[in-house]
Amino acid sequence: MAHSRARHNPADGRAPVRRAATAVAVVFLLVGVLGFVPGITSNFGDLRFAGHDSESKLLGLFQVSVLHNIIHLLFGVAGLLLARTVTGARTFLVGGGAIYLVLWLYGLVIDHDSAANFIPVNNADNWLHLFLGLGMIALGILTTRDRTRR
Repeated sequence: MAHSRARHNPADGRAPVRRAATAVAVVFLLVGVLGFVPGITSNFGDLRFAGHDSESKLLGLFQVSVLHNIIHLLFGVAGLLLARTVTGARTFLVGGGAIYLVLWLYGLVIDHDSAANFIPVNNADNWLHLFLGLGMIALGILTTRDRTRR
């Protein structure tokens, strides 16, 4: 059974969609960890569990909170688990991309200074969520395109 998987990529036995999902998942894990590192996260002393009043910013740009960091970590773990199969990897990329597009829309419609901004998100997060959503969906589709034609 493992031999049939090797057909897709003789170098490491992994389909492109699985490698893409693994790479995206690792980035989410890295971002989740870095959100807890003073210096990489500015105003670290202002890090809150959740809510718009968290003034901490990853790389001085993206508003974060403990909840936001935990979500990144959980998303990364889910991605690693789903990347174990082609179907799971595609689901992670396309489904996760759709979630990020919904999050982008959410960030557009809420008042960033209101209790509705509980994650929290700012304008930089909104742009990132748009590009993440589109990029993840594109990866999920493009890395399985030949597979779906068969």
